[in-house]
Amino acid sequence: MYYDGTKLLSLKDADGNKPEIYLCVGNRTAGKTVFFKRLCLNNFIQGKGKFVLLYRFNYELSSCADMFFRDIRHLFFENGELTARPIAKGLFYELYYNEKSCGFAIALSNADPLKKYSSYFNEVENVFLDEFQSETNHYCPDEIRKFQSTHVTIARGKGKQYRYVRTILASNSVTMLNPYYKSMGIHKMLRNDTKFLRGHGWVMEQTFNESASKSLSSSGFSKAFDDGYSDYASQNVYLNDNETFIEHIKGKCRYIATIKHGQKYYAIREFYEDGIVYVNDSPDMTYPVKLTFKADDHEQNALMVNKSTFVMQYLRKVFDHGQLRFNNLDSKNIIFDILSIKVSFGNADTYCDGVARVKIRLSSCPFC
Repeated sequence: MYYDGTKLLSLKDADGNKPEIYLCVGNRTAGKTVFFKRLCLNNFIQGKGKFVLLYRFNYELSSCADMFFRDIRHLFFENGELTARPIAKGLFYELYYNEKSCGFAIALSNADPLKKYSSYFNEVENVFLDEFQSETNHYCPDEIRKFQSTHVTIARGKGKQYRYVRTILASNSVTMLNPYYKSMGIHKMLRNDTKFLRGHGWVMEQTFNESASKSLSSSGFSKAFDDGYSDYASQNVYLNDNETFIEHIKGKCRYIATIKHGQKYYAIREFYEDGIVYVNDSPDMTYPVKLTFKADDHEQNALMVNKSTFVMQYLRKVFDHGQLRFNNLDSKNIIFDILSIKVSFGNADTYCDGVARVKIRLSSCPFC
């Protein structure tokens, strides 16, 4: 009835090597978290090394022992006790199972000051990051760099500049617009019917637990709401699977802007009668507004769009509301690349000033 990650952990990566990163994604209450928590603690009990629990922010660490152990204790470790003690004034926590040091809890936000404490982690063999996809898009600033830095800090020692440390990432299927998929190129490869996926140094399983799905979807609580959340929670549904949102649209539209990405140009049009924003690879090169999102793409007569502009916010908003359409996968992947940059939200006046300056007007914009 519950998830078993044995096959995932047996896979080789795209190069035929033992992967260092294992990703597991699926519907809620399927048992992913419980499986990997039990794996980490069992490995320690069997003498296979300590483990690190990764969190995003420091405030999560104070309750790390209870969060980790509460559910698995009653299932598998009834005679066990897990406690945590702060190290370096709470920079990270050391975990103890029955009074024996078994691992550590670390916040990604502390990646830089953690470097000087790398000797603490010589015996770590497993790293576990649960909920690597955030439902609220609340990631650390520059999270991937912090994730990489933290892993290098852990993987130093034992007379080696770098050693193998198995890293497990688990999550529900929130969105392909998350920094981990983007950094590893998963958002360009993954389909809703994908079960296993391999890359350079990583493997991924997209699992579906039918009994968990039936339990959630048949509950009165889930039936009471018609907002798509129950589909995400029970059916393992991404809003942006690769077969969705690719259409050929005709009708009255407003030309919004031309985007340059790499060596190609794309058009953004608003089909205001249908409430759709459409991106395709047939731009009007005479249109005066050209937007670039990276310094490498910047050119004369183009506006460099930073992370906190209205354009970024608006594109993300219409995407999240299912109002973006694309003419092909190439156009879709370009927008994925752009939206995968973390968006910082400012105030409405700032956005509207920026929009007015480049003469972009969107009829459905709440600020204009």
